[in-house]
This record gives sequence, C-alpha cells and structure tokens, in this order.
Amino acid sequence: MRHPLQHLRGNAIRALRSQGLQVDVLGEDMQSKLVEEARKACLLVNLPFVHRAASRVPFSVLKYAMTLDGKIAASSGHAAWISSKLSRNRVFELRGRSDAIIVGGNTVRRDNPRLTARHGGGHMPIRIVLSQSLDLPEEANLWDLSDVSTVVVTQRGARRSFQRYLASKGVEVVEFDILNPRDVMEYFHDRGYLSILWECGGTLAASAISLGVIHKVFAFVAPKIIGGKNAPSPVGELGMVEMSQALDLIDVCFEQIGPDMLISGFLQPIPDLTPTIPSEDETFAIDPTVAPFETSIIFFYKTWDLYGAFSNFSPHPIQMPDEDGNYVTWFSVEHYYQANKFIGVSNPLAQDCIDKIKSAKSPEEAARMGRLTQRRQPHLVRSDWESVKIDVMYRALKCKFSIYPHLNSMLLSTAGSVLVEASPHDLFWGGGRDGEGLNYLGRLLMKLRSEFLGESSAASENTCIAL
Repeated sequence: MRHPLQHLRGNAIRALRSQGLQVDVLGEDMQSKLVEEARKACLLVNLPFVHRAASRVPFSVLKYAMTLDGKIAASSGHAAWISSKLSRNRVFELRGRSDAIIVGGNTVRRDNPRLTARHGGGHMPIRIVLSQSLDLPEEANLWDLSDVSTVVVTQRGARRSFQRYLASKGVEVVEFDILNPRDVMEYFHDRGYLSILWECGGTLAASAISLGVIHKVFAFVAPKIIGGKNAPSPVGELGMVEMSQALDLIDVCFEQIGPDMLISGFLQPIPDLTPTIPSEDETFAIDPTVAPFETSIIFFYKTWDLYGAFSNFSPHPIQMPDEDGNYVTWFSVEHYYQANKFIGVSNPLAQDCIDKIKSAKSPEEAARMGRLTQRRQPHLVRSDWESVKIDVMYRALKCKFSIYPHLNSMLLSTAGSVLVEASPHDLFWGGGRDGEGLNYLGRLLMKLRSEFLGESSAASENTCIAL
C-alpha cells in the first residue's frame, strides 16, 4: 500500500521499481476479491499509522471488560476480576502494541492499577493519567517509575503542591487551560505517539467518544451477572435519548477467549488516504505529467490561505479591454467575472448593475450583487453566458498571472501538482466536499500553468539557438 503521509508517498515504490523490482500496489495494479482482502490486511496492520496521518491524533482503542448485564464493577466499586485470565493475557498483548495507556482519576483512586504489559520484557507503554482536579492519592502504583514512566495531564493551576510532589517522584505533569480528550490527543500526536489504549471508566470514555478520538473498541464480555442499580457501566452519558442515535460498530468481530466473548469493531471507518482528484480525466488531459496515485494536491479556497492568491477573490486589480477596446481597471477577477454576466445586454438596468459591481468595495460584495441579480432578474443576463463564462474567467486569470510576477512564480512553482479550489459548495468552479465538483477554477489555473511553462520552454530554446 502507498505511504499514508503525502510527502513520502510513492518514494519507496519508485526506488524499488528503479532497481528493476516488480511492485504491485494494492487497488491500483491489481483488482480481485483476493487482492481486496490483501489490501484490507495491509490497512489493518498499518492502522495506527493510517489513522494518525488522516486525523492528526493517535489511533485510540477503548478497552473494557464487563459482565453480561453491562457492569464494569460491582456497586461497591470492586472489579477484580470480571474477565478470565486468558482475557487478561490478551489485554497485556494489547498494551504491548500501544505507545501509551490512558486512565482517569477514578480508576487510579478505585483500582490503583500498575498498567504494565507483564510479558517479561520488550516494549512497555507510557502510562497517562487524565485528572481535571488532580484529586489523586499520594501513594499509587503509577508513581513507581522503576519499569516505565507516567505522565499526569491536568487543568492549569490544579493542586500546585501535589504537582510539586509528583515532580519530586519523577512524574511528568502537563497542564491544559481546559482539559478535554481531543486537545490531549492532539498534544500526544505532536509528541509522536502512534497508538493509545484507553482503559478508563465510563465518564472519561464517554467524553473521548463524544469528541471523536476513539477509533476502535475491544469489549470483553464475561458470562457473569452482578446487578446493582448504581454499578458503573463502560460508557457514561452521551446525550442520546433514542436507540436510533446509537453508535454502530463497523467490521465487528467476535472471538471466544476461554469463557469470555471478545467483541471488537471500529467506531470510525478506516480513512482512505488515496488522493481524490476532482474531474480526474479532464485534469490529466490538461496536465499529463500528473500521476493519479503519486501526485500531490494543492488546495486553495480563502484568500488568506497559503495559496489564497489563486482565488478569483484575491484583491489583485486587473486591466481588461471593454467592448470598444479601451482598457478598464477591475478591482479583482471576481469583479470582472460578475460584471460580464450583463455586458452587451441592451437594458439600462443591466448597465446599472455593471456599474454597481465595478464600484463594489470587495470581491465578496461584487459576487453577492452579480449572483442576486442573476437569480432575481435572469432576463438581464446575456444569452450566451453559460457558453462563454469559462473563457471570461480564463482571460481574467491570464491577465492577473501575467501582470504580477510573484503570482506567476507561485503558479509555476506548483508544476506537477493538481490544483483544487476547495469550496465545499461550488460544484462548478470548486472541487466540492468529497471531490465531486468539476473544479473548473483549478483546471483553468493548471491550463494556464501549462501555457506559461510552454512559453518559458520555447523562450529557452530560442535563447539557446540565438547563442
């Protein structure tokens, strides 16, 4: 499978192929049911890496053991042991494949866990405690760092004296202004963590699920009934009031482990990191050097984005000839485009609309005027507008990227990349939310780029001939 990080995608494949090795990429070079199963196996084995690249949070698994009646402890809080020794050995394996284990303050106070892998050596995951108030005991197994370190995450200013106590033990304390699981996961993503196992109680589990940071669930169900009105359950309040709101697991698996049943499944689909290129065939026709699976995609939308100058809304004035051949200055490409909807229409209202658009104080205002008039007074729109609007936009873009050298250089610097106008709503000029748009603005810019590159190449050849 291709590397999930775009800046590395395809490098290894090219390197192997350059040495004469045959490399078949799943989903591209081969298509069959067997290959689809192999592709899924590749995704599963690389799942933490794929999720981390797609969502910028570590791949997180929620693990819990519960009785047949859905309790993770008795009403007294006693929980040792719900599941069998075989199931607990499986948990040690899960811990050994994780970068860190997370618990909440309640688990520390109630169970005093060690959270070690207990497999006689090898990888030991970091232990993370989330506690908003830092109401934790001074004596706890997690403060023993002889085997592995512990990080306590809390809200800023909580129990300063206890923070100093933990520091004296060697425990790292990290403070957040507002403690919530998503911010914590983004923080540990930035620290390089790939996969995290959540072994917390129901309150913290519900918060993590609500904020979308739990990707998979492992539920060990023991054939026991404990009862208890106040006995805790594995997931706390999610705010759901109807069964139709329940979260369905994806790719559910059932496995018997001794007397217990392990039920596992995904709360979120496995992300597809294959780049989505709007209007793929038309894009490759414009620029055949762009490869469908190895290409990089440059998105632009708002004018303040990195490539915001590519937008027709960027405040770069252009000079375009009018019907009499006289050059007229327009505040932006969008001003010119909107006004052209009404040019040539023999109606005073159309000319009035053109004048108002020309004097609009911003591209957004010009767009609002043009669209509103087109919707409410369609008789003012020139009859050939649908057939000429692409050409109108292209001429305006060509003017803009011709008279501003820094914009020209920026456009040429994107050679080999697909340009996508990332508007989720405009399915004509933009690429749409999921690549379903026509992306005409991106395609026109790629066409213009090819034209400029061709002119540059021709100029270089002429220079060589002259020399």
